[in-house]
Amino acid sequence: MDITLVVFISMAMFAIGVIGTLIKRNALIFFLSIELMLNAANLLFVAFAREWGNEIGLAWVFFVLVVAAAEAAVGLAIIISLFRSRQVVDVDQFNVLRG
Repeated sequence: MDITLVVFISMAMFAIGVIGTLIKRNALIFFLSIELMLNAANLLFVAFAREWGNEIGLAWVFFVLVVAAAEAAVGLAIIISLFRSRQVVDVDQFNVLRG
């Protein structure tokens, strides 16, 4: 597969993630959009690692996946905690974390 096609697919995935982050006010959609942006970056890391024959990009994919898993675990725990107390998942309603 051509590297330019992979770059365009990754750009489209990242753009969808940015649009989902900026437009949707649902906390779950917000976290899914962030995961989509991280996966777009992973796609580029893998594509360029394959193109250049360098395996450092694959190591970066591993670290990004670890960070994404930690972000998902902590983020979902916060969302579940706030949902239990407020019964909403709307980001605008989450002013509990303010000092």
